Amino acid sequence: MMASHYQKPHAILIPYPYQGHITPFVYLAIKLASHGFTITFVNTHYIHSKISNSQTQQHSNKDDLFAKARENGLDIRYATVHDGFPLGFDRSLNHDQFVEGLLHVFSAHFDEVVGNLVKSDPPVTCLIADTFYVWPFMIADKYNLVYVSFWTEPALVLTLYYHMELLKKNGHFASQDNRKDTIDYIPGVEAIEPRDLMSYLQATDIWTVVHRVIYKAFTDIKKADIIICNTVQELEYDTLSALNKKQPTYAIGPILPSGLTKAPFSISLWSESDCSQWLNNKPNTSVLYVSFGSYAHTSKEDKLEIAHGLQLSGVNFIWVLRPDIVSSDETDFLPVGFEESIKDRGLIVPWCKQIEVISHLAIGGFLTHCGWNSTLESIWCGIPLICFPLLTDQFTNRKLVVNDWKIGINLCDKERVTHKEVAEKVSNFMCGDSTQELRKAIKEVRKTLENALEQDGSSEKNFHQFIEDIKINIRKRAGFSNGHVSPLYQNGNGLAH
Repeated sequence: MMASHYQKPHAILIPYPYQGHITPFVYLAIKLASHGFTITFVNTHYIHSKISNSQTQQHSNKDDLFAKARENGLDIRYATVHDGFPLGFDRSLNHDQFVEGLLHVFSAHFDEVVGNLVKSDPPVTCLIADTFYVWPFMIADKYNLVYVSFWTEPALVLTLYYHMELLKKNGHFASQDNRKDTIDYIPGVEAIEPRDLMSYLQATDIWTVVHRVIYKAFTDIKKADIIICNTVQELEYDTLSALNKKQPTYAIGPILPSGLTKAPFSISLWSESDCSQWLNNKPNTSVLYVSFGSYAHTSKEDKLEIAHGLQLSGVNFIWVLRPDIVSSDETDFLPVGFEESIKDRGLIVPWCKQIEVISHLAIGGFLTHCGWNSTLESIWCGIPLICFPLLTDQFTNRKLVVNDWKIGINLCDKERVTHKEVAEKVSNFMCGDSTQELRKAIKEVRKTLENALEQDGSSEKNFHQFIEDIKINIRKRAGFSNGHVSPLYQNGNGLAH
């Protein structure tokens, strides 16, 4: 009995402590557990307390996100780790200080957790860590674990960071005066304009704390045994093929909950408003959903222009406005009388169950910051996008949405957003003829996502190949001294399927 018990692979999963990273990690944990893995999912204490506090009273499993999964027979354990800061510390307001902590202090706390977990039953054999961490190889190496780097964004963004040195060498990044001509020398990328690079690769100050994280993380990823991406092979075929020549790289996306519109439990960092009643009273495809995600901040000026533009557009809308969207210490940023003026056709909420909202028949479009989870969810629900990228990968995601897949439009074509342009774009987008083209295009892309997740689809095949690859790596690490195969791995049963 013990021998078969020990044949279960045991993976530690650790997401970067932001909502957009936690979500795909949770669904990956469930998927791996349903394929016979033991999983230990690690959140920071802070993230754990945010999720717990956002749960409504009827949730009895505040201390363990995965209690329900275990009731359904999945072996998912849950652990928390200190990020080095007190719970009351405002990580959003003190962003740079927080990231310095992740860079220099966090690994010591996580190392201690892993040190305790390697003694567990079954023993830990694999570390699946967010690519943005700077220490996974060091810890995987110390405890003899297979190291999987999980990239939660598109492969295009991954490969641009991966080839930063090429951008530097050619003067498109980190030079006194970055070149502005088309970039056509990145393996697997036909051509990309400098304005479509991630914000950190467009920046002039290249020694910020986030830059230092990126430099270290993208040295570390090159030591990973396996890279997995939350994307679809058919959507980024050339890019993934080029990456795969460097390291085993698997597209296993979209990583979404299996019910797709209903998550098995809430992993939101904020309390979620229920918008269904309001939406039930609106005609099909008549409502624009507006959300700028869980992390990015926008200027007060932009918020005012967008508010004024939505007011002028005459369109129904739901607007998710996080209290800290401008900054943690400025929470009053809407025009005077705005809420009164839009009360019959606009609903403002601090947070909501996004996938439930955008899968509602009343939703006809999504005004988005182009976060990757939002983009995938919108494609899944067949909702065209209006793009307003704010930072990091969002500019590059916008290129995929607008230029490559043609499933969305830009909110503003100039440097600054104006209420006039917002009103025109929103009104044409929701009521104009061109929307039919976008809907048709997004149906095609959705079909690609659906096909990838079929039993013989690319993402499913890649997922099984990824599991096989972990098995091979675990066996290598278990060692075959003097031709003796460890009893754990006889009959090729290193992994359960």
